[in-house]
Amino acid sequence: MSDTATRLRLELAEKIGSAGWRKALDLVPRERFLGDAVYQRDKTRGDLWAPLRRANMPEDEWLALAYADETWVTQVAGVMAEGATGTVTGQPGSSSTLPSLVIRMLEAAEIEEGDKVLEIGTGTGYSTTLMCQRLGNEAVTSIEYDSMIAARARDAIIGAGYAPTLAVGDGLYGCEENAPYDRLIATCSVRTIPHAWMQQVRAGGTITVPIWGWMGGVAFAHLRMAGDGTATGSFLEDSLYFMTARSHLPPPRPPLVRGIGDERKTRIDPSILQSGAARWVAQLAVPQAQISWGADATFLVDVGTGSRAEAQADPAGGWRVLQHGRVRLWDAVEEAIETWQEAGQPHQSGFGLTVTPEGQWVWLGTPDGPTWELPA
Repeated sequence: MSDTATRLRLELAEKIGSAGWRKALDLVPRERFLGDAVYQRDKTRGDLWAPLRRANMPEDEWLALAYADETWVTQVAGVMAEGATGTVTGQPGSSSTLPSLVIRMLEAAEIEEGDKVLEIGTGTGYSTTLMCQRLGNEAVTSIEYDSMIAARARDAIIGAGYAPTLAVGDGLYGCEENAPYDRLIATCSVRTIPHAWMQQVRAGGTITVPIWGWMGGVAFAHLRMAGDGTATGSFLEDSLYFMTARSHLPPPRPPLVRGIGDERKTRIDPSILQSGAARWVAQLAVPQAQISWGADATFLVDVGTGSRAEAQADPAGGWRVLQHGRVRLWDAVEEAIETWQEAGQPHQSGFGLTVTPEGQWVWLGTPDGPTWELPA
């Protein structure tokens, strides 16, 4: 291992400044988990990705890249960076998340020595290995959906000298092999908490995962299991986001058609949905809807029912909305936003989540406050 890598690793650990995870950061070589190439986004077009190859740059430059506190994409549209023959078009499928965010996730999960952890989404294997270094190999189980990503991670983890339990499969079903677990963390975002996770975490254990919706709103859930098989907790201050579990992604959205529907005045400014917190609230009201923006309007579309809404400023003053379909999307959003505004427009951490075998709902302020059901 080069002196440069050691120095950069120590500098990164010092920058992150986590007492509990400092030794792991000092010892785990992140460059091993990046492989021989990563993707860089095209600056002029966001869906174009060009591979950066280790062989095509000085070693010190590659190591500086590896130990930058940045996220590096390793797979786009099913193509690993090492296998790309040129620029690739599409959405990222896997990445090495910036180390400071990884540590914030591990700290938020309250992971400590003696805990047995299930990680949903092995990814490159970097976070898996950090946990192995601190907790021991036998304490860590990690499951990855994509077999190609899993094989790459396995090689990197074993090559670094670690041996956790590694599984390939749909992490939304958890991994029964070493259950029950003290901590479950997900390095993917989900719309709802899978019931299998609840069954595989012990009473008093925790589930830590970003909750994401089809409008792009996200909140960072930290739930504690109760003895009766339910879980509850408030969302955290960090609005962490990881790539979404593939089965929780929205359906393709049809082309937008303007000027359709019944028109009325609306009491809320459509531009408020540019705010992450407001968008989180709006998607609680209509979790089946997707959002987009035109030059002068905000659009909501429910692919399943064909319902849609188009809201914009009214030349005569205020705002107006057109709604079409059996689901009045804007009516529900307007009511939820007004409830949130009356509560002082809190951050997502002003909300909480309760999960039972019968349902899941987000509450505002306290469990007996206003509630919205998640699409469980």
